[in-house]
Amino acid sequence: MGWGKSLPVPSIQEIVRNDSNSVPERFIQEENDRPKLVSENLPDDSLEIPVIDFSLLANEDENERRKLDLACKEWGFFQITNHGIEKEVLLQMKTAVAAFFELPIEEKMKYAMAANDIQGFGQSEALDKYSTEIQKVAAEIYANLSVLMGLERDGLIKLQGELKQGIRMNYYPTCSRPDLVLGISPHSDGGALTLLLQDDEITGLQIKHKESWVNVKPIPDALVVNIADALEILSNGVYKSIEHRAITNEKKERISIAAFVLPDEQREIGPLETMVDELHRPRMYRKIKYIDYIMQFLAKKLQGKAHTDIVKLEIK
Repeated sequence: MGWGKSLPVPSIQEIVRNDSNSVPERFIQEENDRPKLVSENLPDDSLEIPVIDFSLLANEDENERRKLDLACKEWGFFQITNHGIEKEVLLQMKTAVAAFFELPIEEKMKYAMAANDIQGFGQSEALDKYSTEIQKVAAEIYANLSVLMGLERDGLIKLQGELKQGIRMNYYPTCSRPDLVLGISPHSDGGALTLLLQDDEITGLQIKHKESWVNVKPIPDALVVNIADALEILSNGVYKSIEHRAITNEKKERISIAAFVLPDEQREIGPLETMVDELHRPRMYRKIKYIDYIMQFLAKKLQGKAHTDIVKLEIK
């Protein structure tokens, strides 16, 4: 896409295949950043992110839409059930991803991304059906958010142009010292929405809620949805793009499939007039062309919410 490239690093999967007991020094986190795995410091498992019934949302149920509004304001994350994507489509996607990562590294390298792109492997699996279904779900969520933000149902899509989608397939191998490392560092996403298909059996995703890390417990066949930076900016900070991270597991590898819904790169993003109240909620972000935002986003290391500082205005 020409948005920027990532710093090349060795394949974690290959490191684990060759030596499953050692953890390279470069991946060991600073003391304060390590996941708390001892019993007294576990994330508060009494907290669970909201669950939205997508079938009710699609039928314009007002109660469910209010639940969506609260989820986006207070959590920035929610799970959706009854989304209409057939179980077979979800299973085929997971199976294809697992099979790809089982290939020898020499075979996977045939599908490596270009040298000037983000490190990883090209999307050679059969993604058409899955990405088509995800796009339908994303469009319906967008329509409901548009109404909540004072627009017509197609308002956000009109403002952002044709929605683009990128899919990232993540593989987290087993780790002998999950107390020392993270699968992915704390960050918020740079798009508009992210829809994540989790492993049904392993809890690996954690989100930051009121300064504590909360486990996102898998619900079989559900999708995890989170507000990303562009929607936080468009909502003038009413809807939250939240820090999240992945932890590793000592006994079992984990996969996840993230679909990033992105604005048209040439469109401008900034607070909607319907979300600005100069007396009670003044404008918090400047306008910026999305391509400029995402290129600056990719130029920085994953570091919490530092990316939205790029466009934050100083409120006096």
